[in-house]
Amino acid sequence: MYNDNDISALATAAEPSTGPRRIDVHHLTRVEGHGNIVVRIAADGTVEQCRWEVSEAPRFFEAMLLGRDYQDVHHITSRICGICSIGHQVASLQATEQALNIRVSEQTLALRKLALHAENLQSHLLHIGFLALPDYMGVPSTLHLAETHREEVLNLIACRRMSNEFSRLVCGRTTHPQRFVPGGFARLPSMDDLHQLRVLLAESLPGLGRVIDLCASLRDRVPAFERETEYIALVAPSEYPLYWGHIGSSMDDRRPVDQYEQMTREYLVRQSTAKWARNKAESFMVGALSRFNLNHAQLTDGARKAAATLGLAAPCHNPFLITLAQLVECVHSVEDSLLLVEALLSRGLRHEASSKIKLQAGRGASAVEVPRGILFHAYEYDEQGRVVSADCVIPTNQNHANIQKDMEALTPRLSGLPESEIERLLSMLVRAYDPCISCSTHLLETEQRKAERPVRFIRT
Repeated sequence: MYNDNDISALATAAEPSTGPRRIDVHHLTRVEGHGNIVVRIAADGTVEQCRWEVSEAPRFFEAMLLGRDYQDVHHITSRICGICSIGHQVASLQATEQALNIRVSEQTLALRKLALHAENLQSHLLHIGFLALPDYMGVPSTLHLAETHREEVLNLIACRRMSNEFSRLVCGRTTHPQRFVPGGFARLPSMDDLHQLRVLLAESLPGLGRVIDLCASLRDRVPAFERETEYIALVAPSEYPLYWGHIGSSMDDRRPVDQYEQMTREYLVRQSTAKWARNKAESFMVGALSRFNLNHAQLTDGARKAAATLGLAAPCHNPFLITLAQLVECVHSVEDSLLLVEALLSRGLRHEASSKIKLQAGRGASAVEVPRGILFHAYEYDEQGRVVSADCVIPTNQNHANIQKDMEALTPRLSGLPESEIERLLSMLVRAYDPCISCSTHLLETEQRKAERPVRFIRT
């Protein structure tokens, strides 16, 4: 544990050199999907190379969409991810609605924003409490914490249960919602559902406060590492945007969403079955910390107070603090959701007629913020409303290059450390990004590669 907040201090406990060595974390645990960490160490203990590999098999979701009717597309794309199924569905609906020139009501807009908040809470609380917290508590898993910190674990479980119920009340299900359709809702939540949701949200704030206090008490265990990078997220003048906005960057001009390809600039590398991305810098970060750095002024009062308690201030260049930015967003999601629910209750829910959809050929691109960062969907439809082309750019594939660059910046500071500490520090770094590796893979091996190459990929 890094009580002195100084990674290099651990070098005093280094193991004696036993010749060139290799650390191979084959399939990092407590992340979604398959990713490897490989470290090469020289005979004198110098860490020569750290490498982040993605070895997950491709998913072919874009190919599955070709020829499908516009009414089916959002249901198919929600299956890209079991964690971000709502975000994929909302992004998909937005792209389809833009392509077919469909407008949605303010009520639909508010309910979709609520759905995104529910998903943010579901995913963030899962990562904070069950994937990342064991790293900062110095134990292998939450099961170990249940023995020593029973009340804290029970509180985290209660918070996560609230987020699942939030999703069920708005979307009808905790994951893979079925109520959303192009132009609106097939079935609305009831007024009783919204009243119940208001109570749940209000009652969750004290529990979130206890999670904040716990994480604040662990603040000195966060590795002191900073690397200034480019931060990209949706930006909007009037809100902390999850549903819409322009593409913002800490190093570049803002762009409309339909120019997403010029900002993501995907490319291929030998060590990954997922594409990587870059814009102005060699790599960029998306996700909670990027959103916090670009939009912190738009947070609710409680979220700003949480950030102060956690010692999080923008601009923050420490990737290990992504987890704390997620916790700040949890408070924001609850407080902003309470405002949305109050507005819906005051106006009353209206059963709106389905939008009249005139099929036409067209192209639409969309972006929403999901827990791991900005998510793009873009489709082209023919005149019968069937998909001609599809493109989905997943947040984790935008973060892969930044993970690698962070590892490279850490490399000189790892020399002389015990192998167990090198492995733990690099594993913590990757987990801090909360990667959804399976969703990020879009490549397929088409050539026979040499046997020594650990990861195979396609060249297109």
